[in-house]
Amino acid sequence: MKSNKDYNKGQMTLTDRVAIEIGLAKKDSFAKIGEVLGKHPATISREIKENRTLVPSAFPFGNDCKYYASCCRTNMCGSDSYACKHKCKKCMGFNCHDECSKYESSECTKTSKPPYVCNACYYRTKCKKTRYFYNAKHADALVSRRRSDSRRGPNITEEQIKTIEKIFIPLLNKGQPLAHIYAEHEEIMPISLRTLYDYIDKGWIKIKSIDLRRKVSYKQRKKTYAPSLGFQNQSYRICRTYQDYESVVNRNFSDFEVVEMDTVKGCRESGKRLLTMIFRKNMIMLLFLMPDGTADSVVRVFDFLEAGLGTERFQNLFPAILTDNGSEFKRADALELTEEWGFRTSIYYCDPMASWQKPHIEKNHEYIRYVIPKGKSFNPYTQEDITLLMNHINSTKRPGLKYRAPYELVEDYDEDMKALMALLKMHLIPADEVHLKPDLLVRK
Repeated sequence: MKSNKDYNKGQMTLTDRVAIEIGLAKKDSFAKIGEVLGKHPATISREIKENRTLVPSAFPFGNDCKYYASCCRTNMCGSDSYACKHKCKKCMGFNCHDECSKYESSECTKTSKPPYVCNACYYRTKCKKTRYFYNAKHADALVSRRRSDSRRGPNITEEQIKTIEKIFIPLLNKGQPLAHIYAEHEEIMPISLRTLYDYIDKGWIKIKSIDLRRKVSYKQRKKTYAPSLGFQNQSYRICRTYQDYESVVNRNFSDFEVVEMDTVKGCRESGKRLLTMIFRKNMIMLLFLMPDGTADSVVRVFDFLEAGLGTERFQNLFPAILTDNGSEFKRADALELTEEWGFRTSIYYCDPMASWQKPHIEKNHEYIRYVIPKGKSFNPYTQEDITLLMNHINSTKRPGLKYRAPYELVEDYDEDMKALMALLKMHLIPADEVHLKPDLLVRK
């Protein structure tokens, strides 16, 4: 006896269906047909029942009663005998089968049991009853049409589509990313996030692609160039190159935390500028509004953090910082050492034209641009405004974090991170209240 593993589980082909049609004409059993095709008998049975062709009965007025020829009953519906002179068996607006106690169907019952079709029946050409036939070409066309129809439209109901639109459209208007909204309402979503994107692309859900920031293509990456010899000889980079950073990471891989750092400019070189940092372990991004882009302003931010946290806690949170070669970061000694010349952190520099070496901070700058587009000055804003923006960014759920927000990844026992959040007034924004559009910072 064959086990399930011995059967061919591939889809039926037209050749297979021709073999089934021939087998039915020869009155072969399902087991014998299945043996020829390498299919389970139940597969043959299901194929015939699902893809057989119906030939409707040819009964007069569609009435299949066994006593139709001799029946003369009238007025079974209770109508006036003078108003209706028709026999009930010919009435198109009344079904006499429901009222007549003598009704007995003359339909053939053979199609309700194997082989479920009339292919080999002797009376098939003269029979006027409801018949079923299995035709290989018709069955193959029926399966192809069914498969095509199943892929033609959304696999959810109109009510489910309206529910999705009701949830997503208001929150997208707030600037929330699609993945963030999905993560917050995943339990009631009838489709996956990937399917949701597909439905939007095909216009089945009334969400515009322009509202999805991820749909906007990124600029083509520039070529990376090897650093020049003169650049490598700069004193502030000695023992702080990206190669030095990699060697330290390789030696302390298990317990080495890295913070990436960068700046974001406004519309001009002068004026206020943002200093940004991001923790790789939980993707929390820090934003500091500086009066300018000088090295002294960056040092003051470091001094502020050390004073508010304490040197030991600062060292725990910022053991190593990876940044680029901007002029604002060239005072490496002032960044690494306290005012008393004590050690507080290690600074490392990426290779020139190699922003990919600190990808997390570069990628997360897009959240800032959702609210403050490129070309707009930071001068009108205060640190309170930037703190509000920081809280909304860090409350955004992301696919890369298993649909959790950076703030939600802070461990209960992480007292250092909790102290930093308290110092900078950082707190979680409710998921449905996250707002990432320019009107977030519009003063009312």
